[in-house]
Order: sequence, then C-alpha cells, then structure tokens
Amino acid sequence: MSRDSFSQQLLQWFDQHGRKDLPWQQRRDAYGIWVSEIMLQQTQVNTVIPYYQRFMERFPDIASLADAEQDEVLHLWTGLGYYARGRNLHKAARIIQAQHGGQFPGNIDTVQALPGIGRSTAGAILAFSRGQRHAILDGNVKRVLARYHAVEGWPGDKKVETRLWQLAEQHTPDADIEKYTQAIMDLGATLCRRNQPDCDRCPQHRGCEARKLAATHNYPGRKPRKTLPEKSTTMLVIRDKDGMVLLQQRPPTGIWGGLWSLPEIAVDSAPDQWCSRNLGIRVETGTALEPISHSFSHFRLHITVIPAQLTGEPARVMEPPGMVWYNLRQPPTLGLAAPVKQLLDSLKESQHE
Repeated sequence: MSRDSFSQQLLQWFDQHGRKDLPWQQRRDAYGIWVSEIMLQQTQVNTVIPYYQRFMERFPDIASLADAEQDEVLHLWTGLGYYARGRNLHKAARIIQAQHGGQFPGNIDTVQALPGIGRSTAGAILAFSRGQRHAILDGNVKRVLARYHAVEGWPGDKKVETRLWQLAEQHTPDADIEKYTQAIMDLGATLCRRNQPDCDRCPQHRGCEARKLAATHNYPGRKPRKTLPEKSTTMLVIRDKDGMVLLQQRPPTGIWGGLWSLPEIAVDSAPDQWCSRNLGIRVETGTALEPISHSFSHFRLHITVIPAQLTGEPARVMEPPGMVWYNLRQPPTLGLAAPVKQLLDSLKESQHE
C-alpha cells in the first residue's frame, strides 16, 4: 500500500471518528499545544484533561508560566506524575521568555533544544500549531506502525526505533498534516489499543501485517522484563502543638525532584536522635503508621511512616532552610510527592473526625 493510500484512509476515518473536542484542540497556539503534549507523555487523555484545564487557567501564556515560582507549577502538577516534565516545562518557559522574546520558536531544532522536548514532541507541536510537516513517533504511533508493518522487536531498541522513524516519515503526508498527526494518534489510542485492539473497525486492517499473521499481540515487541529492585526508607510525620506538619524540600534532581516531602531518614536511624542532631528539636515518636509502597519506573519504594510529636521549645530556628511547617487546614501552594499528599489528606480528615 502506498503512503498516499495509508494516509488517505486514515484521514477519511478521522473525519468520521476522530477526536475533535479535546480542550487543547480548541486553542491551536504553540503554547497550549506544548503544554498538552508534555502532559500527555506517559499519561492518558482522560487523566490529563482536568490537570490541563487547571494549569491553563492559572498559566494562560508563556509569560505567566515563566514568572511563576516552581512550587506553584509543581503544586498544579501534583498527582500527574513524572514530575521532571513539570520542572522542564517551567525551565523551558523561562528560556523562551529570556531568549526568544516570549514567543515559542518555529524551528524544530530550536524547539528540540528546549528542556523536556524530544523529536516526536517537537514535531507534534509544530505540526499542530504551525502546520509544518514533521513525523511523530509517540507510543500510540509506534504501536500502529509496528503492527501495520510487523516490525519485530522492542521499540526502545535503537535499531527498531530507527526503523519506525523511517516508516513514520514514509507515511506522513505533505498536506493535511495537522489532521493526519491527530488521526494516527487517535487510531492508536482508540482502536489499535495495546490490549484487545478493535481490528474490525480499523481503517488499515486490510493492509496490517500483524493482523494477517493473527499476531497483533506480538507487536510491538515487549520490553525485556526485569525484576524491579526493592528499596526501603523511613519518613517522619513531625507535628507541632498546633498539628502542623514539617515538610522538607527534596533536591532539584532525582525522585520527586524539587517537591516537598516528609523528612527522610535512614531505616536504621533513631528518629529522636536524628531530629535532635539535624533539626535541633526534641520529639516523642509513636507507633509506625500503615506502610506505604510506591512504584517508580525503575524501582519500588517501601516507606515506613513514623509519627513524631514536637516537645518543648526547639533549640534552633523552627524552619531550617528548605523546610516548612505545613498547615493541614489551610494548605500552602506547594508541589507534593503523591504518596505524601495522600498521607497529608488522610491526616487532615482524621482531624475532623
């Protein structure tokens, strides 16, 4: 099947069945598209929609995002996961403001040089906002092309990825680029799903090699399985006499980079000694709370949560650098690690019981 036939059938299908009412489709400026594309990395559309709407209401343009504090950006990102996306979005907005006069660049190499924007994301932004012809290769497109051409192997392998990029370029038409880009994304998201693909309704089913082989489940190839390493840590819920909780800002890189979390100590540390030595405060510890487990892409973290009550007057300043007392009743605007937010919410609820 020629490139024109593939794209033509896809465009005809999109006219009847494609998604046309998503929030970011109502504004075709580069900024709005950029925010949506970053949020949609690793995250499903239905999850993204409310986050996108709140984010755009608070940061309607590049200038407002660039002028914001990182804490406020990450606060609106809390729960969306993969927080490096939010940090990079904020960092890139400041670069655009400083180096590009606040205007999103129109050159793909310049766009790719911005933090957090790879080849596929850059292509999608410029295709949707400027009508430029660029191929894309997000997870949905990889799945469509791997099945249609029966491309063997895991797409994360360099040779497989190179082959998929060649096919993406081959099938990208010269006209109707915005419609085609949305169409191939939609096909992967709605019909050519990872599990239980709806091949009978797919506009490409006659030419699909994986379907001819009755082996759609084999494409794309799976990532080689690895057992996730298990790690353990201990976090302290330190509360003062008013019930406020001490939070500590994490380093700018690493897990939950830049987010606010509970003070973390080594599993073999004595909490009261740690507080005395590091914070200059005395605490009384209670029975450990229900353990929390949280999975990352590369390991699984088991968190032991120990409550600690501040006793007496602290020997040092109440808020050391990088720490803040968190008011459960009137929460400040801070970016929180997801399990920490869940724990704080449960503490807030227990106060009202």
